[in-house]
Amino acid sequence: MSKNKPKKKVVTPSSEVKKKVVAPTVSRRARTSAATAAPSEPLLFKKINYIYMAAGFGLMLLGFILMLGGDMPDPTKWDDNVIYSPVRMIIAPILILAGLVVEIMAIFKK
Repeated sequence: MSKNKPKKKVVTPSSEVKKKVVAPTVSRRARTSAATAAPSEPLLFKKINYIYMAAGFGLMLLGFILMLGGDMPDPTKWDDNVIYSPVRMIIAPILILAGLVVEIMAIFKK
């Protein structure tokens, strides 16, 4: 049942064949490292801009906290003076708008 299969012939290089040494390929693009790739551009904002941004964010945060207000002293009784207090209705929105103005000023300040 066994069939005669032809044996595989192994080819070995003879001493007459010169061995070529192949050099590794080199990129045609100029070699650049990360440090010298591009000159660093100046930052968009300066330190004073970030200080103004933080101040504007703080004003807005203070306005939102003041708008939270407090709770009713008696949960069974409605008190208009707590809900519609001048701090919630006038001062807090003014602080939020002032914070937005400071943020816009911080962005546009050169």
